[in-house]
Amino acid sequence: MLSTNIIPIFDKYWEEEVEKATRERQSQEKRTIKTTTITVEKKVQANLLRCVIRASGPALLLSAFYKLLYHLAEFTFPYMIRLLIGIARDGKEEIWKGYILAILMFSVSIFKSVVLNIHINETQEAGRSNWVALTAAIYKKTLRLTNAAKQDSTVGEIINLMSVDAEKIGNCMWSLNEVWAVPLLFSMSFYFLWQTLGSSVFVGFIVVLLLVPVNFVLMRKSKHLQLESMNLKDARIKKMNEVLNGIKVLKMYAWEECFEKRILEIRDKELHILAGRKGIQNWMHVIWATTPFMISLCTFGAYVLMDANNVMSAEKVFVSLSLFNTLQYSLHLLPHVINYFIQTAVSLKRIQNFLNNEELDTSIITRNTNSEYGITVEDGTFIWDTTMEPTLKDITFKIPQGSLVAIVGSVGAGKSSLLSAILGEMESQTAKVNIKGSIAYVAQQPWIMNTSLQQNILFGEDLDKKKYEFIVDASALRKDLEVLPGGDQTEIGEKGINLSGGQKQRVSLARAVYQNADIYLLDDSLSAVDAHVGKHIFDEIIGLNGLLKEKTRILVTHGLNYIRKVDIIITMVDGRIGEIGSFDELTEHDGPFAGFMKNYLAEELSTDDEQNIVSSRTLEGKSTTDETIIHSTHSDIVHSISDNSNIPIARQMSRQTSCESESSEVLSHNTLVQEENTKSGSVKLNVIMTYVRAVGVKIVIVILTMSMVHEVAEMYLDVWLSKWTQDHTNGTVNGTQRNRRLGIYGAIGLFRGVSIFITETFVTYGLIKATRKLHKDLLRNILRSPMSFFDTTPVGRIVNRFSKDIETIDDELIYQFKDVVICLLLVLCNTVIISTGTPQFLFIMLPVTVVYFALQRLYVSTSRQLRTMASAARSPIFSHFGETISGCSTIRAFQQEKRFMTESARRFDELNTRRSLARSVEKWLHIRLDWLGSIIVLCVCLLVVVNKDDISPGIVGLAITYALNVTNCIEWLVKLTTNAETNIISLERIKEYSETHTEADWIVENKRPENDWPNEGNVEMDNYGVRYREGLELVLKSISCKIAPCEKIGIVGRTGAGKSSLTMGLFRIIEKAQGRILIDGIDISTIGLHDLRSKITIIPQDPVLFSGTMRMNLDPFDEYSNEDIWTALNHAHLKAFVIGLKDGLDHHCSEGGDNLSVGQRQLICLARALLRKTRILVLDEATAAVDLETDDLIQTTIRTEFADCTILTIAHRLNTIMDYTRIMVLDCGQIREFDSPTNLLLDKKSIFYGMAKDAGLVS
Repeated sequence: MLSTNIIPIFDKYWEEEVEKATRERQSQEKRTIKTTTITVEKKVQANLLRCVIRASGPALLLSAFYKLLYHLAEFTFPYMIRLLIGIARDGKEEIWKGYILAILMFSVSIFKSVVLNIHINETQEAGRSNWVALTAAIYKKTLRLTNAAKQDSTVGEIINLMSVDAEKIGNCMWSLNEVWAVPLLFSMSFYFLWQTLGSSVFVGFIVVLLLVPVNFVLMRKSKHLQLESMNLKDARIKKMNEVLNGIKVLKMYAWEECFEKRILEIRDKELHILAGRKGIQNWMHVIWATTPFMISLCTFGAYVLMDANNVMSAEKVFVSLSLFNTLQYSLHLLPHVINYFIQTAVSLKRIQNFLNNEELDTSIITRNTNSEYGITVEDGTFIWDTTMEPTLKDITFKIPQGSLVAIVGSVGAGKSSLLSAILGEMESQTAKVNIKGSIAYVAQQPWIMNTSLQQNILFGEDLDKKKYEFIVDASALRKDLEVLPGGDQTEIGEKGINLSGGQKQRVSLARAVYQNADIYLLDDSLSAVDAHVGKHIFDEIIGLNGLLKEKTRILVTHGLNYIRKVDIIITMVDGRIGEIGSFDELTEHDGPFAGFMKNYLAEELSTDDEQNIVSSRTLEGKSTTDETIIHSTHSDIVHSISDNSNIPIARQMSRQTSCESESSEVLSHNTLVQEENTKSGSVKLNVIMTYVRAVGVKIVIVILTMSMVHEVAEMYLDVWLSKWTQDHTNGTVNGTQRNRRLGIYGAIGLFRGVSIFITETFVTYGLIKATRKLHKDLLRNILRSPMSFFDTTPVGRIVNRFSKDIETIDDELIYQFKDVVICLLLVLCNTVIISTGTPQFLFIMLPVTVVYFALQRLYVSTSRQLRTMASAARSPIFSHFGETISGCSTIRAFQQEKRFMTESARRFDELNTRRSLARSVEKWLHIRLDWLGSIIVLCVCLLVVVNKDDISPGIVGLAITYALNVTNCIEWLVKLTTNAETNIISLERIKEYSETHTEADWIVENKRPENDWPNEGNVEMDNYGVRYREGLELVLKSISCKIAPCEKIGIVGRTGAGKSSLTMGLFRIIEKAQGRILIDGIDISTIGLHDLRSKITIIPQDPVLFSGTMRMNLDPFDEYSNEDIWTALNHAHLKAFVIGLKDGLDHHCSEGGDNLSVGQRQLICLARALLRKTRILVLDEATAAVDLETDDLIQTTIRTEFADCTILTIAHRLNTIMDYTRIMVLDCGQIREFDSPTNLLLDKKSIFYGMAKDAGLVS
């Protein structure tokens, strides 16, 4: 069944539950209002369990019917065994009766096989449907969460809900039938035992009753530990997800060790809880494993001691043993069922809590198309979180349809929040917002999907070639398409990793334009592009004559050169609207906007007199009209001609195409993210040995030895009973012999119980030891992987290793290995027992074993490949999910939720198709194994009938009982082997990522520089060159230059020039291909990466924050005092803001720093740099997201606080580097110009002069 059929059924029942819970909450609120006493009532939630049962009810009922038939058939075997023993004991019985009984047992076995397979199929279908429905519900809920709910439900937690919790509920479907099946088996077994052994069976029943409260206590403790374990798992995955998303910043700051330590601390707590939970499960396992023995000991003991005439005849013993085996099955199943229910109950509660989270209230947004205004906001007080103060207050405005509106204000004034309020992303009790028509939204941090560039622009719309090409040109993307290896079919990596900041912004803008919406919300969408590109985009798209001239446009901007061209300006001051009006209206009176403009322009005019650029302008006779002043000042905020601030590894494959023709090799690289490797064939021995070594060879030997001991002891219990039945052939009872038999029987059982406990204890110890080592090795290797690995590997794929694969190691793998060994021992023991009474059985067992082995090999190789394919199909689901979370606002703004849910459902179907194929192969195996098992039972019964005169009744009973057991054991052996091999895939995947290529050593002990290195800041590049991969052209060629201490170097160049490559080479994010870089005389390639990276500071283009306190984000190693931190915050112009926070330095930054504006995040990055204060500072468009006034303050801070430092600035705003010592102009990976700004501007043929002219800095 496809997800399109499953999801609507579940949604219908869930909506009914939500409506019911809403009515109950309303009723509860009314009761609370009426009563005068204060009562704390638990919030009523929609019941997920009821919804799951209703959705899967028909399939579960059908599977329950077939399971009932299966168990009823099972209880016919004890009576057939009794009849066969009777025929063997009574030599006068006709032999044809024996043949009929043998055929009857064969027929019942086949019948059991048929109904069991139907039951399994229906149960699996119910489980699959529930998993799909729950995962879809979680996905849908994620698209609707309020901001406050997002803070409570982190990305890591939501991924766990999908990958772990939803799957646990799906897998638990089989155990729902055990709720009634186990008590039924238990009751029927006791009833038939009572008929066989009389009232003595009640002694055994008392044993069970005594154990119930013990297990109840253990269950409650286990459930509590399971909940703690899941919470820690959420925290670990959340932290891991953050690390992976910010890995480039971590590497440049050399912070990997700090975050590795934090993740391992969470993991240690998780393993401590896991050890406690497994310890409790061990006790439960020992209790339930020894309970059948204790019942049989007490029952048989009471039976023979209550009456001297009660003898242990073969019929009574082996009929009872058959019933005890059924009882043992139910009791053996019980701890697993209980464990599943505990885990499922926790998972149900977690998902239920998540699905009951608050959703965005879209009722405040109306869409009245008859309104004369494009956007109307009245009485708007908006908040992100109900527990916080309002972010926006007293917001009221009306924007005429077709207007162009600019929103201006300082960092944190509420500009982006105002757009979010219009989109319905914020909460409000009073606001009324009307939107006339559809919305297109361009976020401040562009959201780019992992698909082709063309699909990013189309965003679900059909391709109109003419319209598409026109928008590509208007968005200034044509040259970029020529550079990219596959043109517009080039695959864009996760988060747009192979695009620069400017390219991402232009793709995002093109996407919005292509949608042909009625209203456009543009959040600082021109800040990351070049001056000439920004002017082109404004004129061609946004401006009065642009493509969107008839649309309502709201532009958040820091660029004053655009403000004069808009219809309306809204100034934001501390979350309130300061002024609204046209440029002329706002400058005519002395308001916030006019004051800002006057102060800022006056400052710029005075600054210009001191800069060489002014003399350049004067020489060229530039006029000084008002418009000229605006264009010539700092307000021009033009980025240097390149957007290429952050072009990662994969993009560099095509760098040579900016200077030479594209080769066929480059064109073939339009696919960035490779398909996940799905290994075929059988499990390699080295993979198993990896796990054996992780567990410990000595521990493995102890586990194997003790498993063998307790299985032999279990077998000998039945052998001992068989011998006991032979003591009463003459009908007399020897009391001493009877007591001896009973005492030794008890001693063997006690010995078996102790050996089981020892085995389980060592298994738990080995499990914790192995999973700790495997996780540590995986984490260690991932953090030491080069950036090329992260550029080509989706985050979802890596997270899958740390979530589902680690969970498999935690909960399943070692137990499956142990169960395979135990099953193999059981098969051998059962074969020996049967062959003792009927040696001919060996001749039957030999061909049967060959067939079994052939089936197992054929099945395992096929099933393993199918399950590997299914495992590989999981990662795209989580990658798509992670992508959706980061782009929720954009998806909602474009009203594309349905399309994304459909895409998510398609990925579910892809996974389920592969899983269904694996299950089909499994059913194929089950049917054949069941037939072979039935043939074994038939053959043993026929041998017993044929040799009835030569074997004792005790041996007959033992042989038939074990024939039934060996059938199940062989079947279980194949299944367990398959499951173990399947779950080894998780081990393989972890091993694969634990052995990937890593970057150079963090520390090289014999090459460590002095603690104060570099103490001068001298940088020398000698014939330096880099390439991104073997076989590709050099992206930097023969770079030779010397940078003196304290020099301020501006690095500029057009797209693809190699500016980012130079930065990454300096930090050794990419390694040299030729030449060398010397810092204070030391070749940086000879020292450890951390010794290098910790001594250079970078302020990156994209500010990255991690969840934790403000202090942790500034100083994760706790190296600096509070005084140092406050000084840094003061110089970064953040001190007043942090003081105003309730918790100050302990203020909690949410995941990704979402509770701070982008500008505030950038200022925190500046504060980090001020704390480190190294001799070399690298700036990568560090001020794109801040307003002009703050930008000026930052530039002043950098000039004063880093005056004695060497500064390398990748410049996107040329006017910020006009007072620098020298300018390095890169082109096609080579230094084309390297001189002072004055000298370069005097040469009108220079590349830099052309850039300055494009930026409007010279005429």
